[in-house]
Amino acid sequence: MDKPTYISMPKDVTHGRGYVYSLQYHIVWVTKYRKPIFTGEIEADVKSYLLETLNTLEMIPIAMEVMPDHIHLLVDCKPQICLSDAIKVLKGNTARWLFLAHPEIKKQLWGGHLWNPSYFVSTVSERTIDQVERYIKEQKTE
Repeated sequence: MDKPTYISMPKDVTHGRGYVYSLQYHIVWVTKYRKPIFTGEIEADVKSYLLETLNTLEMIPIAMEVMPDHIHLLVDCKPQICLSDAIKVLKGNTARWLFLAHPEIKKQLWGGHLWNPSYFVSTVSERTIDQVERYIKEQKTE
């Protein structure tokens, strides 16, 4: 006897031509040597620039927090986006733009590199998205 199969659709799915998806990622990357670079005006500038870059990449920001020495993002992505390439663009473009807009930052960094070469990424499920979003938004209060 065949067992019945049940398919549950997540609440927030996006429909594309020929596909349905729900892809959210928690992404974190840190400054080189964990230097506290993002304070004051620089923090606001980085947030604004990251939002522009996310828009260009067609990634939808759900939550973002810029800490003095690292960035937290919770994003919604299309399945066509190669996540490692998108993170490379986010990190590379932000560093180039930041060094042009705030050249004084280079003096704080050894070797002139803004970012640590690694990053953290985790998929986020429908069950954990609220927890991750809350975690990111509460970063400044901890």
